Amino acid sequence: MRAWVMLACLVLFSPVSAEEADAPPLIRVGIIGLDTSHAPAFARAFNDPRGEKDLEGFRVVAAYPKGSPDIPSSVSRVPQYTEEMKGMGVEIVDSIPALLEKVDAVLLETNDGRPHLEQAIPVIEAGKRLFIDKPVAGTLADAIAIYDLAARRGAVVFSASSLRYTAGAQEIRGGKIGKVLGADVYSPASLEKTHPDLFWYGIHGVEILFTVMGTGCETVTRVSSADTDVVAGRWKDGRIGTFRGIRAGKGGYGGTAFGAKAIEPIGDFPGYRPLVVEIAKLFRTGVLPVSPEETIEIYAFMEAADESKRRGGAPVSVEEVLAKAREGAKTRLAELGK
Repeated sequence: MRAWVMLACLVLFSPVSAEEADAPPLIRVGIIGLDTSHAPAFARAFNDPRGEKDLEGFRVVAAYPKGSPDIPSSVSRVPQYTEEMKGMGVEIVDSIPALLEKVDAVLLETNDGRPHLEQAIPVIEAGKRLFIDKPVAGTLADAIAIYDLAARRGAVVFSASSLRYTAGAQEIRGGKIGKVLGADVYSPASLEKTHPDLFWYGIHGVEILFTVMGTGCETVTRVSSADTDVVAGRWKDGRIGTFRGIRAGKGGYGGTAFGAKAIEPIGDFPGYRPLVVEIAKLFRTGVLPVSPEETIEIYAFMEAADESKRRGGAPVSVEEVLAKAREGAKTRLAELGK
């Protein structure tokens, strides 16, 4: 009897190592949508047992596979990515409510932006911190609806392209070349008929543009052909930023920023890790790395580019498309009982 008591004391009162004491509490992460390569890539980053300290304390533990209902390039990926997640020890669940019971934070990875609003609503209402992969929604109205509902519920929602975290873009945003007076950026811009033209892939280059230029775009003008888009934005202070969307020839990401002190190349795709680190900070602290206002303006810029194309290249006011989309957001939330 005495031996059992001594053994119990040793177990109960054995010293905790300094590393164990300093380890952050585990944050359980769930994924909605296994129809994009981002889902297993992000899960590998979070679940890497040899990962660095900035991703310590996170683990993707569950995933709900359903993503796009009808985009073939997305639907066809679900079986493969589901098996990859299982291979990482991630539990596959059959509904978003089931997922929310098992996790503290959510990656909404569905490649198709159209279901995002309805997928985001239960996450927001459950109070889980939420990252929404690009595009944040399938329409500007839905994007505004997501952020409006999050604001009303006191929820934390973040969306960004990984191209925001190109080292050059972050240095320029941080003041490396002084005030940014203009920028010319480029990225691939393949189209998907179910989405506004630039939402599907041009978002990457447009996000680079806003990362270095900041908010305040007033009007947008677009010239378009089968292989190329050129979209020029005029900011309220007279600065001009352009986006070139590539659909033929050599693709790539990058651009040039023109500053008060220097002209600087922006840099290429940095990989996913810098974005995952920012997501981890959000999940840990609840502090948004990018304001909802900036994200919404990015999508308003792209919607205005579509409207300019419809009007034969005429300049379109960003505020005009925002005003229309705000009304659409109210309608959408009312339709969903929110």
